[in-house]
Amino acid sequence: MVLSGLDVLRREGHPWLRGRRVGLITNPTGVTHDLQSGIDILSRHPDCRLVALFGPEHGLRGDVQAGVPLEVTTDPHIGLPVYSLYGATQRPTPEMLQGVDLLIVDLQDGGVRFYTYLWTMAYAMQAAADHGIPILVLDRPTPLGGEILEGPILNPAFASFVGLYPIPIRPGMTMGELARLFNGEYGIGAELDVVCCQGWQRGLWFDQTGLPWVMPSPNLPTLDSLTVYPGTCLIEGTNVSEGRGTTRPFELIGAPWVDAYRLAEAMNALKLPGVRFRPVFFTPTFGKYQGESCAGIQLHVCDRLALRPVALGVHLIQVLRQLHPEHFAWWPPREPEGRWPIDLLAGNDTLRRQIEANVPADEIIANWEPGLREFAARRRPYLLY
Repeated sequence: MVLSGLDVLRREGHPWLRGRRVGLITNPTGVTHDLQSGIDILSRHPDCRLVALFGPEHGLRGDVQAGVPLEVTTDPHIGLPVYSLYGATQRPTPEMLQGVDLLIVDLQDGGVRFYTYLWTMAYAMQAAADHGIPILVLDRPTPLGGEILEGPILNPAFASFVGLYPIPIRPGMTMGELARLFNGEYGIGAELDVVCCQGWQRGLWFDQTGLPWVMPSPNLPTLDSLTVYPGTCLIEGTNVSEGRGTTRPFELIGAPWVDAYRLAEAMNALKLPGVRFRPVFFTPTFGKYQGESCAGIQLHVCDRLALRPVALGVHLIQVLRQLHPEHFAWWPPREPEGRWPIDLLAGNDTLRRQIEANVPADEIIANWEPGLREFAARRRPYLLY
């Protein structure tokens, strides 16, 4: 049995808790191995007083869809203010931090760079440093294991809330390790400590930990969805459905104009390691093509250790573009920043330009390797496991 940082905190406490007024950044994933909420644990803890709650994207209770801004509310369960870090601001303000002298972060991330919980933590660290408030991260296993690194390194010119610092799409680090990296490499300077997991090893995936799976967000209902998410999330940057509005988000890919059989045949012909493709038909209940019948593929992972989902995502976009040049398009730039969503997800505009120039996918993927080697060396001093 692996114990999360919250499990360890409940059992052993922490000297920073004593006499502190605590602000807690969490969501439904913030539970112990026996499903006790961190909110309840800290609200009853004899060493501290819980005074404020902070919700990331999807909200404190995890009931809000992706991209929906949130407002300040009051939690009906314990009567504390709930400040949104996904709305008018993504960073705790001085008003939110009034009366708080310890920030605690307890969030289960998705193991990928464009998962916004990483950057909620980074902004909280910046705010804590600015106001002289210590910050304590309760660590959790990175769900896809901590050994495989994949994808391009973010170019700082494309920094956003889906990627703030230059890390790869799949960094293979826990939230606590990333907090240490951000603090040490990017000048945050927060008074930071991490309550480590116990029993976790880098090769363990989430379903090997014995910890309960709690959906980290509404569109990642299972570890199967999360396994392919590092690559199929790139489909969000196109006019193809990534399966939102179905019971298999990120595993179902398609559009009304896709030829499901040709797409499945073309993808299987690539013989990508660890995955097979099946033609499917689905109708999203929300999101792209809501209420329209879509044709496409379902991804079936047969060897998750061999699978390289980010590479898969590049191949998939190239094949979709080649099969349907009259229909395929990039999702248009967002206002006010006016940047292509695919560029924000990739962390650069190189990927989009290479695909438009018909650079072979294998060449695109091979170009990531020098950056990944450099990142592997840079992350080493910050690893905890």
